[in-house]
Amino acid sequence: MSEYFTFFPQPNELPSKLSERLGLEYSKYTSSEHKKNLGQFFTPSEIASLMASMALRDSEIIRILDPGAGTGILSTMLIESIVVKSQNVRRIELVAYEADLFLAFELRKVYNYLSDWLVQKNIEFEFEVRSNDFIIENSLRVKSKLFKENYDIIISNPPYFKISKSSPYNLAVGSFLSTQSNIYSVFMAICSKLLLPGGTMVFITPRSFAAGSYFKSFRNYLFSNVSLRSIHLFDSRKEFGKDNVLQETIILNLVNDQYDGLVSVSNSRGLPDGPLLEFKYLPLIDLIDLNSEEKFLYVPTSSKEEEILRLVRSWPNKLRDYNISISTGPVVSFRCLDIIKQEKKQIKNFAPLFWLQNVGQMDINWPLNLENKGQYIETLQASKSVLLPNKNCIFLRRFSAKGDSNRLISSPYFSSMVQSEFIGVENKLNYIYRKDGNMTNEEIVGLSAILNSKIFNDYFQIFNGNVNVSATELREMNFPPLKVITSIGIMVIKLGGKNMDEINQIVQKQLNSQSQIISHGQIRRSEVVVT
Repeated sequence: MSEYFTFFPQPNELPSKLSERLGLEYSKYTSSEHKKNLGQFFTPSEIASLMASMALRDSEIIRILDPGAGTGILSTMLIESIVVKSQNVRRIELVAYEADLFLAFELRKVYNYLSDWLVQKNIEFEFEVRSNDFIIENSLRVKSKLFKENYDIIISNPPYFKISKSSPYNLAVGSFLSTQSNIYSVFMAICSKLLLPGGTMVFITPRSFAAGSYFKSFRNYLFSNVSLRSIHLFDSRKEFGKDNVLQETIILNLVNDQYDGLVSVSNSRGLPDGPLLEFKYLPLIDLIDLNSEEKFLYVPTSSKEEEILRLVRSWPNKLRDYNISISTGPVVSFRCLDIIKQEKKQIKNFAPLFWLQNVGQMDINWPLNLENKGQYIETLQASKSVLLPNKNCIFLRRFSAKGDSNRLISSPYFSSMVQSEFIGVENKLNYIYRKDGNMTNEEIVGLSAILNSKIFNDYFQIFNGNVNVSATELREMNFPPLKVITSIGIMVIKLGGKNMDEINQIVQKQLNSQSQIISHGQIRRSEVVVT
């Protein structure tokens, strides 16, 4: 690349603008595959500016860490902001990690230019660009508790990519953090141990860590080391900058202290629309129950969502209190190819097999003619370990499509639908059932109506930022009293249809949540602060 790549500062250019240009130029000569392999997603300047505003500090000497520096836009924007707003800073020390050797070479040019710029401001600057693996190098320090380098500020857009259980990164942190599914959480966990007392870390990451079993140990580790101070949430899966990142993304500001006060919560549709961001302050206890085992992170971004969260939290019960269980379908298709059939005439003894595609809102469409998704499964002695007794239950999709208006898509299943002793449920479906006994028709209809309702989907999206619907999350969700669930079921059955507008009205009325805020999504402006 170097024989084609030319990159030089322009007269009177801000260091952050130089860094931004480096990203644009670098992207022209770098394949998407190369960036994907390294988990590289460069930070747009609008987001870098917002993150810098969350991480300001005013002291004579400030030590900064950027563990995945890229083109350096986060650290340069941060330092520019410190220079403008700090009254006391005299020296800045920066450690930056960048695994891409070519980019690390160009990054040093940016920091040299930043150094010259700071000289003009009478501020000393010392920097070091390291191409060592950040996780491997620093996990050893965390394990041994030899913190020779600690930082006032850590700012990062870490790499994002899935890692296997046997990954050297999981092996590196295995003594203090359980297996992680994505590299960004490992970055955050290590950084939470590298802060000086009172130090702050600002990260932009996917929102997937906020709930679910995969990130449970990470949430427990992170929130035992640092406290949440502020959050910015992006409401839509909009493209972020030149890397076309499509995901729900969050910015967290975490501090190394025992802070338990108000947390600022702000949001924008996509890239921040300038410095005037609406935000509100919410008690930390409303966002994270630090005494719970799961430590889900709830992020209500409007008065409507706050009302919904309060409503759901007013219910004292979870489904287990009603002897109702939630499990994942036991039929893993590639392991059962020999016993899955498209037509029942192909087999002597059969049970229906339900897939995600068979389940809609309040509706099961079976059998279907779907390629590679046989609608029947043989009931052999060997197959009974993956079959379920044919009784009333609810099917709930484990995944939603990005275009779906609802994350929770479920339908009641009546045992009278088929004349079979058993049923098969494929692995991409959750099923909700009463282990010791049978759920009534009214219970499965009422509970399915609640799960499909707009109120419950809005509630779910306050803590779930991805397309997965895990059994763990469902187990931890609060539900209304069983008599309310049953009364909703009775009314929906009398309705006799599957019109979700009518079902939403029934659910809303029965949950006593027909206020203007929930019905119309209005925001009480008096609760919003503008800066």
